[in-house]
Amino acid sequence: MGFQRIPLPLDGACLIAPTVYRDPRGFFMESYSRRAFAEIGIPIEFVQDNHSRSVKGVVRGLHFQDARAPQAKLVRCTVGQIWDVIVDLRLGSPTFGRWTAVELSAENCLMLFVPAGFAHGFAALSDIAELQYKCDAYYTPQAERAIRWDDPDLAISWPVSHPLLSAKDAAAPSFKEYVQSPCFFYE
Repeated sequence: MGFQRIPLPLDGACLIAPTVYRDPRGFFMESYSRRAFAEIGIPIEFVQDNHSRSVKGVVRGLHFQDARAPQAKLVRCTVGQIWDVIVDLRLGSPTFGRWTAVELSAENCLMLFVPAGFAHGFAALSDIAELQYKCDAYYTPQAERAIRWDDPDLAISWPVSHPLLSAKDAAAPSFKEYVQSPCFFYE
């Protein structure tokens, strides 16, 4: 068993490709190993697992926890497919304010490592999409923050034009508002 780390254009973020054993019965894969992740340069211990289910056209995000309780995440799609987006929020980072997106699906088995200091969101591309993700810090409601999914300064190219949004996501602050009071700084 093993994992391949695939760099992304945002500093610190990466895709992780697990070894997947497929045969006529289906497949088997290891989705996380603390030892194997440390070997590929991600020495993280996760403390919480989350699971969401969305219908086609849903956009969730862009979410993050501020510096009072920053979270790194390991995201994977276990049913259907999603278009997963991350934004670097670390002031001073060479990739500050930039975004990247990847398609995660139950078929490709890829996982996205989202470092602390990044906003995260996704669009459900299939009729049903289920997302499971590990966090290295506990959910802390008072640290929960968001940036508008369609912020013009970020200019994210979403694959949906009229998404289903939560009221909180529809009213999220702009990236300019975040920049006026950033909570993450590049080290």
